[in-house]
Amino acid sequence: MFTVYALLNHTEDIMPEVTGVVSFLNDRSAFQTGEKYRRLLGMRVVLASGSARRRELLRLIFDEYEVIASKADEDIGIYPPQELVLRLSEIKASEVFKRIEHEENEGIKSCANGADIENDALKAYEELLVIGSDTVVALKDRILGKPADKAEAYDMLKALSGGEHRVYTGVTLISRAADGEVRRKSFCEETVVHISKMSDEEIRDYVDTGEPMDKAGAYGIQTEFAKFVTGIEGDYNNVVGLPVARLYQELRLIQDKY
Repeated sequence: MFTVYALLNHTEDIMPEVTGVVSFLNDRSAFQTGEKYRRLLGMRVVLASGSARRRELLRLIFDEYEVIASKADEDIGIYPPQELVLRLSEIKASEVFKRIEHEENEGIKSCANGADIENDALKAYEELLVIGSDTVVALKDRILGKPADKAEAYDMLKALSGGEHRVYTGVTLISRAADGEVRRKSFCEETVVHISKMSDEEIRDYVDTGEPMDKAGAYGIQTEFAKFVTGIEGDYNNVVGLPVARLYQELRLIQDKY
């Protein structure tokens, strides 16, 4: 069973910081049945996202993990979408990685109940993996974040109606071996999403559901909005919030190195 940490994505649901173990005991993924993948059991893995959607996607790979919200400053300026998500995923992963190392050096691990754990308990988690991630919706070079109100949600959906746009997710993996060697790997996945022409009434009806208000681009592909999605090019899960297939392949590469 893996232990994973998660960093908050600025385009996702903002949830309270949770430092306790979040256990998913149902439906063990087929990904975990391979003998090679079981060799990662001794590694403390850290995922970084407070999003309920991303946590659900992680259930496809992990059935137990911890959630830690990054405290990094996400106001880093204007960049092209691909570069922006890579930079944000890296600063989130780095902030949490450094914080964990600091806590280890102090001989303290923060737990959900605020208790402190001695160094002996931390030794079992010497091998460490932190996963940082960030997702944006882009219409040409315009980045669409979460709408501030219904009017902005309407405008975003009106702009997306009848055309195509792109969803980018950047992921950074920071791993530390038992000998203290640290490796970093970042990647970006792109998915093209095609939207049917929506009438003004359809847009207003969807906005009135409230679903657009906590979602980048003012829609969730896994929600009622799915009826307007005529096709995608790329990973569906990338649009939901995490490129599960690419992440799994990258984890296999890390596993082979250790």
